[in-house]
Amino acid sequence: MDWLRTIVRFIVSAIVLMVVGAIVPGFSALSFGNALLAALVIAGLSYLIELVLGKDISPYAHGVVGFLVSAVVIYLTQFIVPDMSVSMIGALLASLVIGIIDLFVPTKIK
Repeated sequence: MDWLRTIVRFIVSAIVLMVVGAIVPGFSALSFGNALLAALVIAGLSYLIELVLGKDISPYAHGVVGFLVSAVVIYLTQFIVPDMSVSMIGALLASLVIGIIDLFVPTKIK
């Protein structure tokens, strides 16, 4: 059942990215396929950051450092995902909105 939980979390993450793209200026709206790819890329980049810098610097860590790392991960994702365009301000706003949404709908992928 862990694989089913992981799939559901990726789908929820993709939907959250689609919502963020629709409401955050400087963050392009994404199709479901590109949002799903972006969710996979964000999870992969987050995992790599955790491997190199430790869990305390994770984009999902609490505090300002986690918020800023999350914004950088979102910004870097645009270079991998087709049709995704994010300004630095858009990445910061997206990180904030995703953090708020994550309070109500957990999208963290373990």
